[in-house]
Amino acid sequence: MMHRTLSAAVRALWPWTSRWAWVNGRQMHYIDEGEGPPVLLQHGNPAWGFLWRGFVEPLTAAGYRVIVPDMIGFGLSEKPAHAAAHSLDGHIADLVGLVRELDLTGLTLVCHDWGGPTGIGCALQDAHRAHALVLMSTWAWALPPSEFHTRMFPWRMMHAPLAGPWLMQRHAGLVARGMALSVVDRDRFRREAQFAYEEVLDEPDARLLSLLWPRVIPLHEKSAARARFDWLESGLARARWPCCLIWGREDEVFEAATFAARFKRLLPHAEGPHLVTGRHFLQEDSAPAIAARILDFLARHPAASVS
Repeated sequence: MMHRTLSAAVRALWPWTSRWAWVNGRQMHYIDEGEGPPVLLQHGNPAWGFLWRGFVEPLTAAGYRVIVPDMIGFGLSEKPAHAAAHSLDGHIADLVGLVRELDLTGLTLVCHDWGGPTGIGCALQDAHRAHALVLMSTWAWALPPSEFHTRMFPWRMMHAPLAGPWLMQRHAGLVARGMALSVVDRDRFRREAQFAYEEVLDEPDARLLSLLWPRVIPLHEKSAARARFDWLESGLARARWPCCLIWGREDEVFEAATFAARFKRLLPHAEGPHLVTGRHFLQEDSAPAIAARILDFLARHPAASVS
């Protein structure tokens, strides 16, 4: 696999050393900065590690080791061009593979969007490695879907056999348009960040996962991923890891009143939900406030206290 070189404009905002690990026969890109208890930041669709650029320095300066992977299919990681490579089980296995390759223990997983199902799945699979969870604008159960995901346009159009590829792959529906609609300060995002997401998904084949992830979201009783989401929910209900919920108050994809509240019922010991300015990609609107909230949470729940 040829490793992609980032443009100078993106590198100026993402200056950390690129690393790659072989996971399940494919190359996953990640950065690994700092020393101390490990904190892994897991993105979703159609983002990559760049989404967490405002978190690396605050966390490393506070004495944490920060690992930020790009999901297989996104960012600088390998992008398989066939649907069979992109099951939810496969992506959980990819993250488990990275965590085992780096032999991470006492691990805090910070999970956003599809980083929730994959990150929670990783924690449940290797429970002895996990220490804490920070959950942000995500979900971990099958039904009911969010109201957003039941809308005919634009979301259900992504499931259509012809319209979906036309919107999501040929015309980069999520990365070129959807992300900007899912932040509060759209002008700043378009000016300062959007180019970095478009750069790493600049060809239709590279955007396959942005087409497939919407189709994995369970919308009815017979959805293909139903069993895995049921497993996530039941496993999380038994979990006793320290947990913190952070939500964008303007998020309409996973509204706080419904989804953060359901996590609170599932994990009554969880802190929050703490609301910050932000639509779905809340990191783009409130990185300093979220990083400070994570640091406060970790300071009160140090990994060394785990018996």
